[in-house]
Amino acid sequence: MTRPTSRDVATAAGVSQATVSLVLGDKWRGRVSERTAALVRETATHLGYRPNLAARNLRLGTTRTALLVVPALTNEFFARVYTGAARIAAEHGFGVVLYPSPDGTGPARDPFASARAALDGVIASSMAAGALDAIGGADLPLVMLDSDPTAGRAAAHVNLAMADGMRQTAEHLLGLGHRRILHLASAVDSWTFDTRAEALAALLGPHAELRTTRSTLTVDGARTATEKALTAPGDRPTAIVCDDDILAAGACKAARRLGLRIPDDLSVTGFDDLALATAVDPELTTVHLPAERVGEQGMTALLAVLDATPWTAPDIPVHLVVRDSTGPAPA
Repeated sequence: MTRPTSRDVATAAGVSQATVSLVLGDKWRGRVSERTAALVRETATHLGYRPNLAARNLRLGTTRTALLVVPALTNEFFARVYTGAARIAAEHGFGVVLYPSPDGTGPARDPFASARAALDGVIASSMAAGALDAIGGADLPLVMLDSDPTAGRAAAHVNLAMADGMRQTAEHLLGLGHRRILHLASAVDSWTFDTRAEALAALLGPHAELRTTRSTLTVDGARTATEKALTAPGDRPTAIVCDDDILAAGACKAARRLGLRIPDDLSVTGFDDLALATAVDPELTTVHLPAERVGEQGMTALLAVLDATPWTAPDIPVHLVVRDSTGPAPA
């Protein structure tokens, strides 16, 4: 069977195509009677008529589609960002296409023959603005999430208060008496991790000895890096600050392999507050990042940019969730 057209609806309802367009486009008030509008809607439903969105978008010069670019899908944080962005998008008749960049935080390839023809705008999380040059160039509005607010061509930025998250972590550990601290840092080269490292070094510098070791964003990579750091010459750290909950899980595995008790011998903190944080034992002290809110604000910012409305907002607050993986420094 062929797909019903607006002409079929008009014929079945005994009205003109113009009337069908007014009613189904919700522009009938003051032009068409309520009775006729109800008849057109009932007829369209009965025939199974659906508007040709492709034709409408071509006519209006818009696709009502946004692209969300993320470095990977293996991190729950980005799934939550998508959930928030899709929720706001749906409320405004938009769709969101999720695109994990094949090269992580490196330059992202255009997933379409031409992004400019398929999209109204791009949202990118935890990447550099320059990595998006192949997607739309300067022709598509770009909103950056969790990224350097001073760099690139982005029309709007949405950031979390990352430095404040590290401040809360540092104050928590210092309050517990820790003075030898290891920073298990992500080996990913990005603004968000650089910001965490700079904030931690500045906060702990005058008060504690801070050592840094880097790891890939995997549990096994973190376990290996932590074992090496904890068995290195010199006094062993009494606490580990991890850039991510996944790294923290690896650090906890390393501690157990070395016969160390958490938190009696070693305290461990994370960052993100993923589901993993309460799956490990003991449960993880970590900085909660409201990822869905990041996605919501990102989509809200893109809608404002498309509407030529200025958009600014303060950094989204984060907070430390204290659980059982941290305790007083050992004597």
